[in-house]
Amino acid sequence: MKILLVYSHPNPGSFNHAIKETIASELTVCGHDVKVRDLYAIGFDPVLKSTDFLLAQQGKVADDVKLEQDFIVWSDMVVFVHPVWWASMPAILKGYIDRVFTHGFAYAIDENGLRGLLSGKKAIILSTTGADEKTYTDTGMFKSIKLAIDGGIFAFCGFEVIEHKFLTSVPYVSGEERKKMLEQVVAVARTLAVN
Repeated sequence: MKILLVYSHPNPGSFNHAIKETIASELTVCGHDVKVRDLYAIGFDPVLKSTDFLLAQQGKVADDVKLEQDFIVWSDMVVFVHPVWWASMPAILKGYIDRVFTHGFAYAIDENGLRGLLSGKKAIILSTTGADEKTYTDTGMFKSIKLAIDGGIFAFCGFEVIEHKFLTSVPYVSGEERKKMLEQVVAVARTLAVN
């Protein structure tokens, strides 16, 4: 399977970085063709500009957007690795969605209504949180995030969301607990070996 890994965290010493390295390595070991787009490392510009709208009116996109769209077209599955900040994804990833998931590429609205144009592709989201699992469950935050991100972005564009795994309390858990979380990440990768 051709898997695109979109990673969004600025700190190469972060636990998110360890997740990215673990899933990329395990997917490769499982025989998948993996390409990684580290949005901070590549300096992706997340700011949607008036020029993006002008290009869209001409049926075009900026070169940096076209490059990212080509990676998505290439892929069978996209794995997103990011922290949850302010009950959502980091701004750089939201900007990636704003600029890359364009009308005519990711979705269309015509006489037949709304259509997701990325159908046939799958998505997995691996998110870390600072708060604990009970807090996110009791406040409805998991449900809210899944509704907004899994449904409002990815399913809207036609992706089949296979899994959205939350790894919680990351700043407060022991090294042993983080190791167990990485084992869960390995398990996610291994489930794809049979799909």
